[in-house]
Amino acid sequence: MLTATACGQSFAEANRASHAGVGLAFDIGGRDDHSFNEAAARGTENARKKLGVNVKMLTAKNGETEADREQRLSSFAEAGYNPVIGVGFAYSRSIENVAKDFPETTFGVVDAVPQGKNVDAMVFAEHEGSYLAGVAAALKSKNHKVGFIGGVNNALIQKFQAGFEQGVRDTDPKTKVTSQYLYPNNDKGFNDPAAAKAKAGGMLDSGIDVIYSAAGQSGAGAIEAISKRKGAWAIGVDSDQYLQPGLAKYKDCILTSVVKNVDVAVFDLIKSVEDGKPLTGVHAYDMKKKGVTLATSGGFIKDIQPQIDAARQKIVEGKVKVKETP
Repeated sequence: MLTATACGQSFAEANRASHAGVGLAFDIGGRDDHSFNEAAARGTENARKKLGVNVKMLTAKNGETEADREQRLSSFAEAGYNPVIGVGFAYSRSIENVAKDFPETTFGVVDAVPQGKNVDAMVFAEHEGSYLAGVAAALKSKNHKVGFIGGVNNALIQKFQAGFEQGVRDTDPKTKVTSQYLYPNNDKGFNDPAAAKAKAGGMLDSGIDVIYSAAGQSGAGAIEAISKRKGAWAIGVDSDQYLQPGLAKYKDCILTSVVKNVDVAVFDLIKSVEDGKPLTGVHAYDMKKKGVTLATSGGFIKDIQPQIDAARQKIVEGKVKVKETP
């Protein structure tokens, strides 16, 4: 390394030359899920442009086993990719197991906190962002009926539900919230747009006019159903769904989106490895750190922005404590 730097090669350049690049393992739904897989991909694309790293991506399938996920992660590490990043809580146990076998490789996981000295756990305050979505929903609903659709009924998605319900209650106690899930414990809930479309249709038929979906790729189905009902609003998740090409024909019904800045966390990890100072441990991206935000694309929440800003400030200052469980 001394020789390399003496020849004018920076530490980052020398480090980059010693490994294959970044290995990104998607959750089901893949890169074009219009959700957090896509956000993670943006982080690697930013790293490719700004840091010159190579990136390889692999995608999970419905019904995968722990062995399938471990094999995907191991294949990255064996090929020299560093860091190796798993997108989604489903990779928690897999990364914990595989990281032990590759102590010189840095592993990252989004939405989980596995053990490991060489693991970076990237977690987000989904409940805080969802609280603001609840504020917006309560202020925009004409029927005083709003809905939440979760992909899978697990602890992570319950954070979205809890924050949303609290935001609605704190803004307008008279507004009724209906929360439903596509599946109780099957990850297919994040990759079943047809199920979400049907669920949203039922909610709309009952008079609900604002629906917030936290269901990965499935959410596209809910947004499609909402787009066909005059006066109804959809609230997107993870990425700014108003801006996504795959949802362009429905964008006029997308009120806002709860954005998890997964791209920022992924880029932070990649840069740390490139700099020779890998991030490890738990790194929380909350509202105070702008880890979660509410999208303003379309201008549909411009009229209620003062109320949303006031709610955000109360969370940042600790005056409002957002619950993580319904």
